[in-house]
Amino acid sequence: MGTNRKYIVAFGAVFATTSLLGQGHEIEVTGSREVEKAYRTGLTPRVVDTSISTPMVAFPLLELKFEVESEVSVITPASISTKERLSQLYSSYIKAGVGTELMPLGEYYFDSKRSRKYIYGAHAKHLSSFGNLKGYAPAQFDRTGVGLYGGINEKRYSLRGDVHYDNQGLHYYAYPTDADTIDSQTIRQRYNDWGFGTSFFSHRKDSAKLNYSVGLNYNNFVSLRPKVELERDWRARENFFSLSSRAKIKKGKETYAVDFNVNYNGYKYGVPDSSLTALYTGLVSNNTLVNWHPTITTHLQDDRFKAKIGLDLVFNSLDKVNAHIYPDLEIKYSMLNDMLIPYAGLRGGMKQTSFKSLTGENEFILSNVQLKNENTSIDFFGGVKGTLSKQMSFNVGVSFSNIKNKALFVTDTVYSIGNQFQVVYDTMNVAFIEGSIAYQLNEKLKIDALGLLNSYTLNNNSYAWNLPQLQVVLRGAYNLFDKFLLNLDLDLEHGRKALVFGPGEGVTLENNQYIKTLNFIVDANFGVEYRYSKRVSAFIQFNNFASQRYQRWYNAPVQSFQAMGGVTFRF
Repeated sequence: MGTNRKYIVAFGAVFATTSLLGQGHEIEVTGSREVEKAYRTGLTPRVVDTSISTPMVAFPLLELKFEVESEVSVITPASISTKERLSQLYSSYIKAGVGTELMPLGEYYFDSKRSRKYIYGAHAKHLSSFGNLKGYAPAQFDRTGVGLYGGINEKRYSLRGDVHYDNQGLHYYAYPTDADTIDSQTIRQRYNDWGFGTSFFSHRKDSAKLNYSVGLNYNNFVSLRPKVELERDWRARENFFSLSSRAKIKKGKETYAVDFNVNYNGYKYGVPDSSLTALYTGLVSNNTLVNWHPTITTHLQDDRFKAKIGLDLVFNSLDKVNAHIYPDLEIKYSMLNDMLIPYAGLRGGMKQTSFKSLTGENEFILSNVQLKNENTSIDFFGGVKGTLSKQMSFNVGVSFSNIKNKALFVTDTVYSIGNQFQVVYDTMNVAFIEGSIAYQLNEKLKIDALGLLNSYTLNNNSYAWNLPQLQVVLRGAYNLFDKFLLNLDLDLEHGRKALVFGPGEGVTLENNQYIKTLNFIVDANFGVEYRYSKRVSAFIQFNNFASQRYQRWYNAPVQSFQAMGGVTFRF
């Protein structure tokens, strides 16, 4: 056999022998097999282009129809059970009473009831006194005021409007003498105040859209017209007009806002460029303030951190056109779920001084006064506020400011017999520390306490006349069984000084100025209201029950004790 055949036979013999041995038997194989010779096909490869068609298999569509049964379950509306209900509203409220020194009191309020769209109302008030202070000039006074207001609330906007009229009569009684020795007509004064206002507010729910507001106000304020025909024009007349606007939009975590306001105040005393006497000359003051106030406020860390940056650009045209720029910076951070909120800021601004605003502070001033705008060039403030519990909150703060043209009141001896006050202006640095705490237990008990410690440094005057260095205010209200309503007010003031124009008892001389230290003020008031029903109640009020005859202004003491009682009606 050939070589190949030998290998094949040998391999097969070994395999067979091994297999047989594994079975435990011995088998001997002999013989041979012919294998055909290999050869190659002698053809050249070529491409055969043949299209093979694929048979299309069609499956018939099966129509399936399932019957579906549905059942709608009825959901019972949710209901909330509560013992508290909205209190019944009454459209009218009347309060009437009378006090010592023949002091009648009357108040009437009319308001719309609950309405989603319309609000409207009116009020009328009167308080007067026909009594006198022993040892002083006649001190009768009366105050009467009426007002109307209305508004419309829509989803996208709201509109407001109001009209008011106030009439106040008084006497310049700050003159120690017997009331019978002075004709009350020569020391009387009367202020008439009326005006109206309207405002528009947009209410787009999407904070990313622009919201804005626009307001217009007008006010007329005049003093008493003299009886003498030739002197009819020699009184104070003031017209005030304001345009206020604000736009605000939110982008991400930033809120962009801008205020644009125009305030005009025209004050006139007497006839311009003329004189009634050597002392009384005509005064005219046309004062316009225009301010543009943009701010950017950012809220971070789930509104715990708040920062505001802005500026207030003010144009003033009282004497000449001046421009002022004030900062408006504030930062605060809420810690421990509003338990502690430290804050700090830097600000400033200009406030328009008017004859009406001055009489609001001191009603015994002269009618011929110089008007200057109060300019707070800088005011740094800071502190910590927060909550001690759900019922108690607090605030501790400090402030350092520089104020130019601060109005102070001093006794006049040029145009009067010393029973009126004139206005002087000075530049001062003011520093104060403030602390307050408030406690409220539902509608049962409310207590507020405020303390202020002030420090003044002036350029031209020794003291800030009639301003206190220490102020303490306490307020409390208690509801006993919803039948008795008790209230207590306590005002304390210390460190007031008055500028006088001559030596006298208790008067000291400092820096060529005669200074009188005014008494410590302790003004305590207590009142009780008894509710006979939801519609009828009775009240009694005790004012200055400490019987302290302190002087709020130099030589102008208050009543030592007042008591007033009356009834109220709701219908």
